[in-house]
Amino acid sequence: MSNKLRLPQMAWYGTKELELSLPDNWQVEMGYMTGYDRPALSLEQIKKAVTGKLIGTSPLRELAMGKKEVVIIFDDMTRVTRAAEIVPFVLEELAAAGIPDSNIRFIAALGCHGAMNRLDFVKKLGEETLARFPVYNHNPYANCTYVGTTKTYGTKIYVNDEVMKCDLKIAIGSVVPHPSTGFGGGGKIILPGVTSFEAIEHNHKMFRQAQLAKGPQYTGHGVYDGNLGRLDIEEAGDFAGLDVLINCVVNMWGETVAVYAGALRPAYEEAVKEAKQHYLTPKLANKDIVIANAFAKANEAWIGLSITFPALKPEGGDIVVIANHPEGQVTHYLLGPFGETIWGPLRKERKIPSQVNRLIVFTEYPDLQSCCWFGGRDRAIFLHRWDDVLKVLQEKNGNGAAVAVYPNAEIQYSP
Repeated sequence: MSNKLRLPQMAWYGTKELELSLPDNWQVEMGYMTGYDRPALSLEQIKKAVTGKLIGTSPLRELAMGKKEVVIIFDDMTRVTRAAEIVPFVLEELAAAGIPDSNIRFIAALGCHGAMNRLDFVKKLGEETLARFPVYNHNPYANCTYVGTTKTYGTKIYVNDEVMKCDLKIAIGSVVPHPSTGFGGGGKIILPGVTSFEAIEHNHKMFRQAQLAKGPQYTGHGVYDGNLGRLDIEEAGDFAGLDVLINCVVNMWGETVAVYAGALRPAYEEAVKEAKQHYLTPKLANKDIVIANAFAKANEAWIGLSITFPALKPEGGDIVVIANHPEGQVTHYLLGPFGETIWGPLRKERKIPSQVNRLIVFTEYPDLQSCCWFGGRDRAIFLHRWDDVLKVLQEKNGNGAAVAVYPNAEIQYSP
């Protein structure tokens, strides 16, 4: 076997390369996103983006002058944002404005995801930050303040009390394609990040209704313009009074290759302009096998399925999702499973297109409860050794099988 795949793995466990072999008589085509190999920014370049001229607003230290209480909101382990590289420069600006450490706190924007623990906080923020500042999980079930009702969906927005008691609000996240809002980042750090369960549920429910009424052109990876779910979310960001948004663009290995910092709407707009080209992936087609590797969102690996379906032959083929994550798939109180027949209130049954002959989920960390995310045990085959995956694939795919490989499937999109 001379076909070797070298794929990024373990974003929060040291970032490693997974090497897998395919038969040398298979025809393998790599589906890279445009910016997969862009070099990472240096710390000096990150500092310049955070401490210099911001997009659509004053420099951070000027905004911080005279402020009493500061909150720094950051995204959770379902995002590959390396906040620890950014936080020290934010803290420098706050110190220059005379803000004492005792008046600064961090809050994890969990939305409806499960709580983070101290080890997660350290991975995201660094040991020094944990030693200096309190870091809290957002609780969507309690202690949220009403801040307004959106015009887009009529969503009643309740935001984390601790966030709203602060008169300077800073958010750190990343922009990657998203299956609902087109791109993540931006106002999503507020809704769903630090809003109430009811607000999150209403936004998602209305988004689905609009999707059914107006068609798929208003949703999906990379669909930004006219996306009503995004517009509803941006209204929530305005109500919350977010002062500074810091959003990153990342490469194949999760490294930060661009930083956009400034006021919520203009900074996000600029980040998305770049993201549209950066994550764009050429269309592949007529494949017997499509392999979707998950890295940036390995704990939401099912998201990588969407780019695979169009790449299969019309008459059918096999899909392999590589879902290596030591902690398994994310806990999701709105959409996830909590028993054999028990789900969050907005469960959406995952439908596998008819041209998918077999859907194989390869993970070195067995996690059968996650099968529902991929269509259920009746549709998905869960395997834990690559040799077993190859055995299944070779049952129906002989010499010359056409194979597509997406190294970052869950954050790639095709037009």
